[in-house]
Amino acid sequence: MNNSFLSIVLILDEESDWKQLPGRLQTVYGSLKGQFAHWEIILVNNTDRRQLEGVFDGLEEGLRSGLYLIHLARKTNHHHAALAGFDRANGDYTILLENAFLHERDAEESKDPILALYEKAREGYDIVYFRAPARKARFSQRLLYGLFYHIMRRYSELDIDPLAHDTRIISRRALNALLRLREKLPFMKAIYSLVGYRSTAVDTSVPIDRRKTPLREQIHNSLLSITSYTHFLRAMLLRVFLFAMAFLFLVTANALSVKFIGKDLLGTPQEAVSGWTFLVVLISAFFAMTFLILYIMSIYLSNIYQEIKQRPLYVVEAFQRV
Repeated sequence: MNNSFLSIVLILDEESDWKQLPGRLQTVYGSLKGQFAHWEIILVNNTDRRQLEGVFDGLEEGLRSGLYLIHLARKTNHHHAALAGFDRANGDYTILLENAFLHERDAEESKDPILALYEKAREGYDIVYFRAPARKARFSQRLLYGLFYHIMRRYSELDIDPLAHDTRIISRRALNALLRLREKLPFMKAIYSLVGYRSTAVDTSVPIDRRKTPLREQIHNSLLSITSYTHFLRAMLLRVFLFAMAFLFLVTANALSVKFIGKDLLGTPQEAVSGWTFLVVLISAFFAMTFLILYIMSIYLSNIYQEIKQRPLYVVEAFQRV
């Protein structure tokens, strides 16, 4: 019997989740009963449903005694719903459990996901997540995810696993630090990385499946995450400015070569047109100057944006006497 207080957070995003809820609760209860002395199950209702007659009928009294339900006033995104559950969680460890790990078949393949995460966390890790073997997605979605995670890893200091499931266990101290980051546009994998603390993964045979998520929504969420957690756009502006400068020098050299030698840089004879050299150089100079100004403005905006975020400068893991 484990003496840790365990909080389980389940998010109900679709109407179909309510139909499958009793069976999933029994699966979770089977993992908790006899294994943990103290536990709670927090349901976050992220749907428009308010009529609950018959939903919890037939559940064991022991299960009902540890069950809590949060109704959100309106439907929001999955990450905000997860934060609502985290705010209510009181456990020494909190587990965000996806529906993919609540089916009996998937639970057997994962060898009881709750115990697997808890046992790994007890080895000294504050955040433990499941790593999928692959991602089920259409070709267009795979391209999007590949580009998105490349940008996130290349243009930020975050260590994000592209195959990480949302299902994970979080220690109390890591959760307290996470709740300090009140991001308006949360991308939870980025926030887990921002928090720090020791993290590791447990391999599972359950793949990531986001095929039901519309491509338009995925692109929208990707753009929000890229602008919120990376300096990608600023880096792109710098590259455009450097390209503009190179283009300026090239066309200037070509125009002067035509004017004074009668040949372009490739050695092809050309006839100089009155005023053409001045016009090309002037346009190129303004082109380069425009992107220089945009790049400088992007630095200022990036600095202002980081200040407005008010993210903590550091997170103290522990104090120790020596």
